[in-house]
Amino acid sequence: MSAQREDVTELPGLSSDELAGVVLGPTGRPMTDFPEPAPLRSHGPARIIALCNQKGGVGKTTTTINLGASLAGYGRKVLVVDFDPQGALSAGLGVGTHDAITVYDLLLGHERDASAAIVTTSTPGLDVIPANIDLSAAEVHLVNEVAREQILARALRQVADRYDVILIDCQPSLGLLTVNALTAAHGVLIPLECEYFALRGVALLIETIEKVKDRLNPAIELDGILATMYDPRTLHSREVLERVVEAFGDDVLESVIGRTVKFPDATVAAEPITSFAPEHQAAESYRRLARELIARGAAA
Repeated sequence: MSAQREDVTELPGLSSDELAGVVLGPTGRPMTDFPEPAPLRSHGPARIIALCNQKGGVGKTTTTINLGASLAGYGRKVLVVDFDPQGALSAGLGVGTHDAITVYDLLLGHERDASAAIVTTSTPGLDVIPANIDLSAAEVHLVNEVAREQILARALRQVADRYDVILIDCQPSLGLLTVNALTAAHGVLIPLECEYFALRGVALLIETIEKVKDRLNPAIELDGILATMYDPRTLHSREVLERVVEAFGDDVLESVIGRTVKFPDATVAAEPITSFAPEHQAAESYRRLARELIARGAAA
């Protein structure tokens, strides 16, 4: 990426002398040097963030794992919740789900103590509530339950005081499970692949978030839209990112996650990119994302 662009003089609030040294990020805005966060003196209660997009393959699970690990690396106590029947988050952290207590058991009341479902990962400060294919039956079983949209919120309330951040990896749909996640959350992070078809569904997702805010969870807010799988070498990626910034403005995070083979390699190794390849740019991108969210008040 080049350090400057020809339209840098159009940036508001900067003198001509200041403009000369401006370095623009992929989103076309000046790069902010987000400081390393100070350590916390105490932990909890957690801020709950749902990672949500009804399109699959946009980086929700990858972001949940690596953002969680990055926040834990800055001394935060983090719980990640696998809320996708595919169980990719659990597998990506090397957590077996055969005969394990999962989030499905919490939803259906087979296990009433949320602590019993928590598994400690190999990453210090990072725990997980796993999921497996059983979760795919949850919507059918919950359809006649009273306050069915609030079941996950009640379960997470039991353990929220033990953590600083809880990240929920949602399935690629806008069904009852996703509504449960949005009802439980304080904020929503939308990973968005830098590809045209991924862009089309964002307006529908934001409309769903607004409905949940109006009817079920007045406290929920959009924490940001995260551009993922960005390839600066392709005109398509650059154009999609430009359109996202034009459409959503400051809701688009400065941090951008590039496309790299290191992510699938880390998945095979069942560990976050921050420990698999800590010096790689991909790891730094997620550490930067963690710093940005903390600076924005979206994480502790």
